[in-house]
Amino acid sequence: MEKYIYFFLLAFVAEVIGTISGFGSSILFVPLASMFFDFKAVLAITAVFHVFSNLSKIYLFRTGIQKDIVIKLGIPAVIFVIIGALLTNIIPQKEIELWMNFVLILLSVFLIFNSDKKLEQSDKNLIVGGISSGFLAGLVGTGGAIRGLVLAAFSLEKDSFLATSALIDLGVDFSRAIVYVSSGYFLKEFLIFIPFLILISIAGSYTGKLVLNKIPQKYFRYVVLVVIISISIYSISRYF
Repeated sequence: MEKYIYFFLLAFVAEVIGTISGFGSSILFVPLASMFFDFKAVLAITAVFHVFSNLSKIYLFRTGIQKDIVIKLGIPAVIFVIIGALLTNIIPQKEIELWMNFVLILLSVFLIFNSDKKLEQSDKNLIVGGISSGFLAGLVGTGGAIRGLVLAAFSLEKDSFLATSALIDLGVDFSRAIVYVSSGYFLKEFLIFIPFLILISIAGSYTGKLVLNKIPQKYFRYVVLVVIISISIYSISRYF
């Protein structure tokens, strides 16, 4: 029982940080949950947790939804998250996750030192960002950082960033949750977690919103990028 208390406390911290950074808690939640459960169980619990997490953020930041981005980035993400989830038994996830984190660090550092650079909000960039983030979310459970990097490069307002990312993430997580549950990753013993995960998602998202209100818009992009770098470094360190 004690280990589950620690698990829920860490889930709350991951949700707060995920809300502040704007791309969800999975990039932090996955490595933390891996301390308690095997990888397939982590994928399933993360997906189910994120469904509730995204619903909370959509409600809290609902006025900022960018429908054009949701459609052009979200649809490819949902399609490719299913493909990635179906390939979890075939493709070695650890090697892909390792290289993904190296790339995230390099791109984040580039954007920090080139703050005037803004990625064109073109159909091509949205579709490529959706494919990449969706596929990696299904395969290794942490594709939100890719989507966060793309949205950060668009320099969106805080509410638009959070609401748009959460709505896309809802489709991604609901899709992969179906695949994981049907594949037997989500065991019956985890059903008791659901009420706690719902409460944590609401409390964590609301706490993150309160903190975010105190962060000026001009610093928000840096917060997102620093969080991506920090967690990517942590994820890489687990391999050495």
